[in-house]
Amino acid sequence: MTHTLPAMPVARRPGCPFDPPPELSEAQRHGPISRITHSHGKPGWLVTGYDQVRAILADPRFSARKDLLNVGDFTVPPAPPGEFLLTDDPEHARYRKPLIRRFTVRRMRQLTERVTQITTDCLDAMEKTGPPADLVTAFAAPIPTIMICELLGVPYQDRGSFQRQIETFMGGEVTDEELHAAYTATQRYLRELVVTKRANPTDDVLSELTTGDLTDEELQGVALLLLAAGLDTTANMLALGTFALLQNPAQLTAFRTDPARGVEELLRYLTVAKTFMRTALEDVEVDGQLVEAGTTVVLSYHTADRDPARFTQPDKLDVTREHNGHLAFGHGIHQCLGQQLARVEMTVGFTTLFDRLPTLRLAVPPEQVVLRPETADIFGVKRLPVTWDT
Repeated sequence: MTHTLPAMPVARRPGCPFDPPPELSEAQRHGPISRITHSHGKPGWLVTGYDQVRAILADPRFSARKDLLNVGDFTVPPAPPGEFLLTDDPEHARYRKPLIRRFTVRRMRQLTERVTQITTDCLDAMEKTGPPADLVTAFAAPIPTIMICELLGVPYQDRGSFQRQIETFMGGEVTDEELHAAYTATQRYLRELVVTKRANPTDDVLSELTTGDLTDEELQGVALLLLAAGLDTTANMLALGTFALLQNPAQLTAFRTDPARGVEELLRYLTVAKTFMRTALEDVEVDGQLVEAGTTVVLSYHTADRDPARFTQPDKLDVTREHNGHLAFGHGIHQCLGQQLARVEMTVGFTTLFDRLPTLRLAVPPEQVVLRPETADIFGVKRLPVTWDT
């Protein structure tokens, strides 16, 4: 019998901030695919199994196009020009291909020294101010903000306002009016920045893109996507990852032996980009269930990364875990373009943080750490009060 959920669950179990909502784990125990009703009333499917999520992400019969989403009795507009995460090939490839050589493993590793300097500067300022501190504003947010802004060529003096605007429309806790205002202000700024880069190019990603065939509007969309993805995901991984390690002292000790492997496990265990959606372009059978053409499925990344069919003791944080293969960066043609930069930022960030502040600890009881709401696209902590011995 097919398992059915009346709606997409959002609440995590109290005291378990790192685990998916229990209803998702329960659905997974019944099988990798369940029936669900989307928030706007249309029936759909929820996919929680690792193999099934991975297969759908690689299957061209499932579309990422925003305008094909079938979640209610209304028309969804297409993705704005340039926002290639919500498009299919060949449009997706046209936007992504010019960026690939700027985000190779070799290029990102060459940025290690700069990431180290930024991290050191953040910790210098944090130590100078003294404990307690909010690790989100003092450490987790500034590192990816500075890096992605430098890559795109956003002037230094504009970065503070950028970070606030991105947080406003990614944080999940504002009114529609506030959301619209932040989005409009960011779009207006990026439009002006593109014009500036065309007229006076410098050594950055956005300037290089102006030499191709993308229009100003498309460049604006590409820049917005890179900014939002580059800031929000890594910032929340740095903060939430620190929270998880501080709650698991033995894992923190093991993490320091092999930070690169530990980062992969934190990515799997936390999977802050929780869900994505795909729409079937034709009838497709998924694990014995018929997903009819036009049906939108919810892919639960964070549940797939806890699938016991794929991972031994999946609900345990184990930074020595081998053969990880998580889906935190997605899979297929839409796999995260900036994943290598994120890995550098996290490896350097965590290593430097715990080397500099070996007595780092929470400044409040763990249950008082304020989490982002589950309605946010990216999960994380809003504030992480920490202290240390001076």
